[in-house]
Amino acid sequence: MLFHENKILKILLLFNGIFVFASSLLGPLYAVFVETIDTNIISISLAWSIFMISATFFMFMVKKYGDRVKEKEYLLMAGYLVRALVWFSYPFVLSLEMLLTLQIILGLGEALGTPAYDAIFAKHLDKNRYVEEYTDRKLIVNLCNAIAVIIGGIIVAELGFTILFLIMGSLALVSFIGILIQPRKNI
Repeated sequence: MLFHENKILKILLLFNGIFVFASSLLGPLYAVFVETIDTNIISISLAWSIFMISATFFMFMVKKYGDRVKEKEYLLMAGYLVRALVWFSYPFVLSLEMLLTLQIILGLGEALGTPAYDAIFAKHLDKNRYVEEYTDRKLIVNLCNAIAVIIGGIIVAELGFTILFLIMGSLALVSFIGILIQPRKNI
């Protein structure tokens, strides 16, 4: 794909790859992070479940109103920005209640960004290259996930969670700005 002539897909894959990398830095360390706030194992499950329930709830809203938004890239950018703000907020979490509130907001970011990305990606697929281009997408996502999980572990081991969250939020902002500065015809 990197040598493919579809410029729009290259842009989407680049900035989503950066975002996926950022998100995956936390990966399985999320459980360790939650345990620093509340050592009850149920709290770890609850925090992730609240995120998933929130994302599901907000996706119903996006499903109902998302197609009314002419330029889907605004939803994508909102998703990147909301998640960046949540990641920047994680170091300030002092209680399970604060974390659960952030998880609800993170679910909003997921609901705004993910369907919008999928819609934009699907819109720009090249005829008769669907499997190839979706495979390129998954290859990038899988590679970003694999590398980021290891790097995230090294960052937390050496520098701690605060630095990890600053890096995650900053990379999400790079994705936000990357899409923002694209001419509208490119997305």
